[in-house]
Amino acid sequence: MGFLKPTTPVIDHAEWSTGTRAERIVPMARHWAEVGFGTPVVLHLFYVVKILVYTLTAWLVALSTTGIDGFTDVRHWYAEPIVFEKVVLFTMLFEVVGLGCGFGPLNNRYIPPMGSILYWLRPRTIRLPPWPRRVPLTKGDTRTPLDVLLYAALLVALVIALCSDGTGPMPELGTSVGVLPSWQIWTVVGLLAVLGLRDKVIFLAARGEVYGSLTVAFLFAQQSGVDMIIAAKRVCVTIWLGAASSKLTKHFPFVISTMMSNNPVLRPKWLKRRFFEHFPDDLRPGFPSRLIAHISTAIEGLVPIVLFFSHGGTLGTVAAIVMLCFHFGILSAIPMGVPLEWNVFMMFSVVALFVGHPHAGLGDATSPLPFLLFALVAGTVVLGNLFPRTISFLPGMRYYAGNWDVGLWCVKPSASAKIEKEVVSIASMPQSQMAKVYGSPQMAEMYLYMGYAFRAFNSHGRAMFTLAHRAMAGLDESEYILIDGERICSTAVGWNFGDGHMHNEQLIEALQRRCAFEPGEVRVVLIDAQPIHRQRQEYRLVDAATGEFERGHVRVADMVTAQPWDDTIPVHVSG
Repeated sequence: MGFLKPTTPVIDHAEWSTGTRAERIVPMARHWAEVGFGTPVVLHLFYVVKILVYTLTAWLVALSTTGIDGFTDVRHWYAEPIVFEKVVLFTMLFEVVGLGCGFGPLNNRYIPPMGSILYWLRPRTIRLPPWPRRVPLTKGDTRTPLDVLLYAALLVALVIALCSDGTGPMPELGTSVGVLPSWQIWTVVGLLAVLGLRDKVIFLAARGEVYGSLTVAFLFAQQSGVDMIIAAKRVCVTIWLGAASSKLTKHFPFVISTMMSNNPVLRPKWLKRRFFEHFPDDLRPGFPSRLIAHISTAIEGLVPIVLFFSHGGTLGTVAAIVMLCFHFGILSAIPMGVPLEWNVFMMFSVVALFVGHPHAGLGDATSPLPFLLFALVAGTVVLGNLFPRTISFLPGMRYYAGNWDVGLWCVKPSASAKIEKEVVSIASMPQSQMAKVYGSPQMAEMYLYMGYAFRAFNSHGRAMFTLAHRAMAGLDESEYILIDGERICSTAVGWNFGDGHMHNEQLIEALQRRCAFEPGEVRVVLIDAQPIHRQRQEYRLVDAATGEFERGHVRVADMVTAQPWDDTIPVHVSG
């Protein structure tokens, strides 16, 4: 990797461009296996600085509270309940503004590096309500002044809470500072709930399953401060166990091999190659990738239980150190999608909740509220793994498991022009952004294929490019540009983070209403995540103008035994 310039594959562009899509992915995949995306070192340093700015700002927000003093005297205030509350709400604000997950070039966001607030404070942008036919007053897909006002109100409510002081002594927690006023917590919860019903994208961007659930836990402080701590601990444990459970599939080793080959810390090419079965011909995950996958799943699934039930002591200290190292390992890899601040937050949660309040356990609860919140969050995780098409991978907590709903859009240039013209947005279409950033159509095309290689390294990528042939069957494939659904989502709704629920039929219909695509102008491949109890993934092929024209499934076993460039995966058509 260069410091200022990306490390690019060495290819003869004239010869390379004459190959089939699968043939052109081959050198990109081999380059990724040795180098990763080739991101300049300075860009990784930019993300490191962003993490430091997030941490410093959260630190200063905590110190702005009356009774929280001493910039370096952290041990006297790190476990204060109001500090944890403010870090949660600050992180929610950081995320919902668009500075957290999905920010910047490592999420293929170039001009501008974020969407979120630039879209959600602007009327006539696209919104995606989760249940428009069931929930009154949520129909439609156009952002109104009311939606803008609600979003602005959430930002204001969060800022007010961050600037507030505590309510006073809470003897059961040994604090004289107390917690935030309950009306502020109710306001944040209410606004986030209403916004989520009007636009699921904002709820997901706020990471409602994490920070929203923890904010609900803060309401329990009215009953007992101990209940609040117990509920927050259980939310954290559910996050870890949910993420670990979702990794009990054949997909996760592919995430490890892809992430480690793109790791800026592991620089030697020979080391990166070891994460694959037999470079350069067999780029399935090798033994080190499988071993790391199994070990990390075990850590995430077992150590939090020890952390929760040990109530401190040597065992609890060891468990806390292990979880801190676990999250730092993810953080140091600076993975694609950049869920960086989330990992910092989880590290803080280990210290603030489990080290700072080790003795708060189930037997100390004074009401059933912590158990009810746990049942709601854990139940969502269970349903998300059983019915992934129904529940997003975020509330389903299938984090970085390699098992996501995905989409691939086959778009003619005429359709791209319609989207640019008819859709109210900030960012241009992905291929336009890349041409501006990389300076030439040839470089932009090469990096487009680097994106294909990244997707193909994940097991579902093989199915995506196989199904692309079926989506364009009977048509001239050379007339289409293949765009990952996430990139379409980024342009159209302002935020994306690996969630196919934001670029499925609902977004297709919203774009069709605005752009009036002709039949065959836009064809979309939609693949559902694998239900944990079935060894297959369902797919649908959709024409934006005429609707769904094929559905069926692909077997997981066929995807995980194929090479990244293989686009001949067996397809089982059911309709």
